[in-house]
Amino acid sequence: MLDYEVEAARYDATRGGEPRARAAARAVLALVPERARTLLDVGCGTGLVTERLTRPGLRVFGVDAARGMARLAARRTGGSVVLGDCHRLPFADASLDAVSAVWLLHLLPDAPRVIAECARVLRPGGVFVTTVDKDAGHDVDSDVDQLMAPFRGRRTAYDADVRVRAVACEHGLDRAGEARFTGHGQGKSPVRAADEVARGYFASALSLDTVEQQALAARIAELPDPDVPRGDPVYRLLALRKS
Repeated sequence: MLDYEVEAARYDATRGGEPRARAAARAVLALVPERARTLLDVGCGTGLVTERLTRPGLRVFGVDAARGMARLAARRTGGSVVLGDCHRLPFADASLDAVSAVWLLHLLPDAPRVIAECARVLRPGGVFVTTVDKDAGHDVDSDVDQLMAPFRGRRTAYDADVRVRAVACEHGLDRAGEARFTGHGQGKSPVRAADEVARGYFASALSLDTVEQQALAARIAELPDPDVPRGDPVYRLLALRKS
């Protein structure tokens, strides 16, 4: 798990910056009903996406547990960001029209608790918009992905989708739509991928021991055009409406 207090200063520059944030915000807003007047961005990070979740009549809030991230987000959004735990959101029951969680659930071993919290703060008819499986979005069937394929865990994007929807259903949330967006600037070159594999960055996506980890990193580093990024990932958003 990354130390997001340390990562805050460099997070945006290493995650696709404004192009990726614009694409994410457009996709989220496309799934938020026009009648919505309030939206909470859970795990808002530096606020790069949050500040773009704008349209007439929609008031947007952000919440993040990392002080460094929340501080940056507050500057960007004019202060509508609170420091808080996504497991206990600082909002009343049935107080919001929409909740978004982009690139969050895949980080959490107890994601069901967070889904339950998002459902709690939604009004009836409100919508929860979330990415389901970030790792799956990065598999673009490049030569790098083909070398990683034998080590990918048995868990699939389909499994993650089923689990999220099952938990959501327990809390009165039903599927209401989906969207996709491109992670601009996130295509990995062999050099970058090899370094990340060697450092264990893909621990949540790959099942390998230390020897296999180093051997895979070496094979990836030997691919042609080692400094050329491969295709950008495509992330999937799922919208869930509270009955």
